[in-house]
Amino acid sequence: MINTHHHFFHSFERNRAALDWTKLTLIEWLDLIYPIFARLTEECFYHASLTAMAELIKHGCTTAMDHQYCFPRRAGTRLIDRQFEAAALLGLRFHAARGGNTLPKSEGSTIPEEMLETTDAFIADCERVIDAYHDPGPFSLRQVVVAPCQPVNCYKETLVQSVALARGKGVVLHTHAGEGESAVMEARSGQRTVAYLEDLGFAGRDTFYAHCWELTPDELSRLAATGTGVAHCPEPVYLVGAEITDIPAMDSLGVRLSLGVDGAASNDNSNLMHCIHSAYMLQCLVAKTRKHPVPAPATFLDYATKGGASALCRDDIGRLAPGMAADLFAIDTRRMDYVGTRHDPLSLIAKVGIGSPTDLTMINGQIVWADGAFTRADERDLFDKAEQALAKLDP
Repeated sequence: MINTHHHFFHSFERNRAALDWTKLTLIEWLDLIYPIFARLTEECFYHASLTAMAELIKHGCTTAMDHQYCFPRRAGTRLIDRQFEAAALLGLRFHAARGGNTLPKSEGSTIPEEMLETTDAFIADCERVIDAYHDPGPFSLRQVVVAPCQPVNCYKETLVQSVALARGKGVVLHTHAGEGESAVMEARSGQRTVAYLEDLGFAGRDTFYAHCWELTPDELSRLAATGTGVAHCPEPVYLVGAEITDIPAMDSLGVRLSLGVDGAASNDNSNLMHCIHSAYMLQCLVAKTRKHPVPAPATFLDYATKGGASALCRDDIGRLAPGMAADLFAIDTRRMDYVGTRHDPLSLIAKVGIGSPTDLTMINGQIVWADGAFTRADERDLFDKAEQALAKLDP
């Protein structure tokens, strides 16, 4: 399975009573959470990344892309480096989406001053991490994505230069789009987000957006026409209370679809397996209000595997076949949990749901999780060190 959208650093901000989405507006939530983000240190980012990666692997994820857009000045600029270090420790196939925000609050963004970067600094560090880590070869375990956080929080020049750099280096482009900002973008630029990005060249088969729940039928058609993909993140819908993304309409148009966990501040877990079940059940909830039928349950597993590979422009992962990377998870269904379900294994995850870790996760032919334990690290040691780093944030 391939996770195409996440914010690992959110792992240190989950399950906090003061950040209850049901009692807060989006602006109130941002005003509370960004000061917490601003206190994160390099050590916090490293251990938060390990926390998210470990949970992903436990639940069968073999490849993950993290959208790391938070660079508080106190944490320095080597955060992507530490993420690659964490991925190597656990054996995860990792795509680092180097994000960033350049537009100040005074010009309409939601980003506090201590987390802003200039366009030049952002582009320079993107180039640095591409040159240092990006491996385009077959079965690569390390790749880099150029990913300005979102158009509403970035200068136009940031997006333009991101396109130029990504195309020049042959890497994928990513950003947030269609998650409640389109009206703001239209008031600011005269265009909703999808049209704005398309006119800047920030669209195409080497590009995918996260969320896209508020897009119009015309905008969905534009995504299909340009080949731009979507990372659908179903579980934040429960907390944010936004519209349920019209996956059947996207699928009917041929939009490239993948699944993402999203940040734990709006999800509270890093379980892509659970997202397959949530994605399917949410579509069933609104099926009678939609024009197109809900895709078959097994299709949601495809989104999390083949769809993820397509989003990341990989043709060597995402399916079990000769010549592909040896990435897989295994579940022993000879348990009471699965009595009556075993006749249709492809639909099992979407319809029934998997409530426990896998019995085995293999990445690039290496078993990284088996029989309840990581093979390359001691979980209790990882836990203790992460808790120690987290404790330093508490008042």
